[in-house]
Amino acid sequence: MSQPITPFETIRRTNPAGNESWSSRDFARVLGYVNYRHFQAVIEKARTACSNSEQPVEDHFVGADQMVEIGSGAQRPLKTVMMSRYACYLVIQNADPSKEIVAQGQTYFAIQTRRQELSDAEIINTLLKHQPLFCSLLTAH
Repeated sequence: MSQPITPFETIRRTNPAGNESWSSRDFARVLGYVNYRHFQAVIEKARTACSNSEQPVEDHFVGADQMVEIGSGAQRPLKTVMMSRYACYLVIQNADPSKEIVAQGQTYFAIQTRRQELSDAEIINTLLKHQPLFCSLLTAH
């Protein structure tokens, strides 16, 4: 049985190297922020939390231009912020808690973070389990 696609998964972008990111404008739309400038205050709070956690803000919040359609079918660039999963987690923690989608987002990013932690722990345990094999391979040469 496959898991339902969440609105957060539908706006996730993955580059050729496999790195995930989310556009702040797409994120604001999903969270029901009609006016993007109100959402920018949420992003600033998340940036502060990132900095206070001694994480490099520039690794998680990257300014970019997003092309948007205008009336005549032409496009124009619009400033946005490309956010890492960690940045999205911080943003969702600082978003308007009266919005139901924010509560859903908090649950989604908490679960995804936990899944990643478990996956990382499994990889580390596998490596540690096979460490003698790796050490013997390295010293045999």
